Amino acid sequence: MKKATHLFIFRLIFISCISLFSTHIHAQKLDSTLAVYADKYQQERMYLHYDKSSYYAGETIWFKAYLMAGILPSPDSKTLYVDWVDDNGKVLSHTVSPVVDATSNGQFDIPASYTGNMVHVRAYTRWMLNFDSSFLYSKDIRILAKNPTATSSKITIIPSLQFFPEGGDMVAGINNKIAFKAADQWGRPVQVKGMIVSGTSVVDSLHAQHDGMGYFFLIPKPGVAYTAKWKDAKGAEHTTALPNIKASGLSMQIGISGTKRIFTINRTNDVGDNLKTVHLVGTMHQHMVFKTTVDLTTAATKSEVIPTAELPTGILTITLFDNNWNAIAERITYVNNHEYAFPTTMEVQHWGLSKRAKDEIQITVPDSMEANLSIAVTDAGIESDSSDNIISHLLLTGDIKGHVYNPWYYFSGNSDIINRNLDLVMLTHGWRRFKWEDVAKGKLPVITFPKDTAYLTLSGKVYGITPSEMREAGNLIVIIKQKDSSNKMLVESLHTDGTFNDPNVIFFDTLNVYYQFQKMKALSGAEVHFMNNRLPAFNYTTAGKNFLLFSPVFDTTGAYRHYLLAQENLQLQELLKGKTLETVTVKAKTKSPVEVLDQKYTSGLFQGGDGYQFDLVNDASASSYPSIFTYLQGRVAGLLINTTGASTTLQWRGSTPQLFLDEVPTDASMLSSVNMADVAYVKVLRPPFMGATGGGAGGAIAIYTRRGGDVQKAAGKGLASNTITAYTPIKEFYSPNYSTFDPRNEQRDVRTTLYWNPRIITSPGKHTVTLSFYNNDVSESFRVIIEGMTKDGQLTHLEQIME
Repeated sequence: MKKATHLFIFRLIFISCISLFSTHIHAQKLDSTLAVYADKYQQERMYLHYDKSSYYAGETIWFKAYLMAGILPSPDSKTLYVDWVDDNGKVLSHTVSPVVDATSNGQFDIPASYTGNMVHVRAYTRWMLNFDSSFLYSKDIRILAKNPTATSSKITIIPSLQFFPEGGDMVAGINNKIAFKAADQWGRPVQVKGMIVSGTSVVDSLHAQHDGMGYFFLIPKPGVAYTAKWKDAKGAEHTTALPNIKASGLSMQIGISGTKRIFTINRTNDVGDNLKTVHLVGTMHQHMVFKTTVDLTTAATKSEVIPTAELPTGILTITLFDNNWNAIAERITYVNNHEYAFPTTMEVQHWGLSKRAKDEIQITVPDSMEANLSIAVTDAGIESDSSDNIISHLLLTGDIKGHVYNPWYYFSGNSDIINRNLDLVMLTHGWRRFKWEDVAKGKLPVITFPKDTAYLTLSGKVYGITPSEMREAGNLIVIIKQKDSSNKMLVESLHTDGTFNDPNVIFFDTLNVYYQFQKMKALSGAEVHFMNNRLPAFNYTTAGKNFLLFSPVFDTTGAYRHYLLAQENLQLQELLKGKTLETVTVKAKTKSPVEVLDQKYTSGLFQGGDGYQFDLVNDASASSYPSIFTYLQGRVAGLLINTTGASTTLQWRGSTPQLFLDEVPTDASMLSSVNMADVAYVKVLRPPFMGATGGGAGGAIAIYTRRGGDVQKAAGKGLASNTITAYTPIKEFYSPNYSTFDPRNEQRDVRTTLYWNPRIITSPGKHTVTLSFYNNDVSESFRVIIEGMTKDGQLTHLEQIME
């Protein structure tokens, strides 16, 4: 059975078994609203796979992002935002990456001068910002101390105890199941023991069953206050009041029996008619999976079975409504049917545990799988955090509020004890809730951030001019100057509202953009804002200095080894940067300014050759000419330029020369609009010019606009300009090849990440992938972690030691 059909098929099975549908108008509206939520407002969740669990200042954090919506990879969002934040809430970097097939990858270079203890990672899409911020991806990455032997300040543990009545409320006179959670200020479990008291009477003992969590049963009396008296691990005494008690009402309890859930509803005798007929609704990933009506008219207690064997793995939310469809209780339970994972195996084809030896591994997935994987290979001796991974995050922690301690434990087996402990997590944590009062009224979420269904492309909007001026201005001419000194000229059509978008132009890094209107060189008050759809980073400083979770290092030996290797590696890199060649005296002919310009600006067939060259950088009179054509008149023998009439015409040796702007073909009207103050160099190439279309019988005229140090900075001169930032450049992970000559191979190799590859793709018929990498000079064993996702939403996690 395909995973995508589980919810629908289960709903049919369950409804046919136990559902008694109400024709009440509120029920109909709830059904239709939930269907819209599932179809139009499916929320996304995200997981990031890193090459390591902790880093040293100056190292690079490599990551691969996986994005899901419901039970499938998210098909819509096309842009990933990641904020890298320091201990005090200052954004160190705001990286933006394209999402392809619900995955993305990138990197963050930790500043070598960074002295913080953590780097806080917050990742999100535009769509995720419309919903509860608790479900944005967050992780705290430890930064190793530069002096690990230094005495650190003593940390004071502040324990707390919270109580969670099952369903939401404690109700007097009926049996209540009350869960509790004991944790410190960072969400880590703490040891507690104590008792529940009423006045001077002891009602029950208090002891945790798993990781600070537990439960007890209580039939509270109306008007009586209950208190927990408890001691922490150091013996300090504490007192915590239990929640308030409702004088009458209902309680709901959920029991686990294999692949079934048994719900029990208890009511007090004095409830009104609206609580004698109630409704139960189950939802998963915003889909309704069951609905039933329970009659409590003649019985104060009622139990029924919910079959869950056909449900996908995840959180099932069960909500209890009164007869008027007002939500009165809610409970979550975890369904684990083990269909979520696909098997991944790794076999070592060639062992290379010695110094700089070559290793070769083969990754295999089932032949029918279209999988997208990432792999990290690190020194097995450094510390590693295996408490969370792609499975536990996307199926549990990414869909629940609050900190879950060691979430991977709950997927480590299928024993009754693990399932009971997982149910404690369900009892003591929040979850994705509907605002049921809005759902009952048919009210839908307010969408402030539409989905990024298209990539970040060259786009923007013209401000400050009227619609009539915009029509007269014509198209927008845009010249993009990239960091590699290459230029690109584009002509963008303006919509009636002044916006423009070129879906064919996707670029990376920070760029300088020069622009003007095609028909009117200057428009007073006109201003172009580029890339308005690129989100800025959040302001995290308002969260205070203590907003980060504390993430302790359990393996101090591994952390110290990591510190030593990382420190040595960074020192080697600094030495390599500072290495200089011995002084060599070279005698060479000094180049003229025009030769310097030709070398700087031209490339390919435009470089060198036979032609006329004009240096406008050093020609003070050039800016006084109205256009490049009036400047060239009379300067090139045989070149006839006619600027009278509606358009400029050119002829050279009986043919028309082809025109280029920054080596991009253009026309005379476009060149006429280029401001002379922006022209650095002109090259007129004699015919035939092989770089032109049609054989270049008329030669060519190439105009080069200024860049770098040649750009004039005088106010009011030249094209209007702006600096725009698009996607963050994605670097390739450097993995040395010791079978070839490379100067970098001469230095000592102490890398802790030996191999990182975020783009491993398998498909039917190509279900094995062979990868190779080289050992460093010191590692004797490796830790290999492989994670990934298929097109139908199945997940994999494999951790293996090579030794």
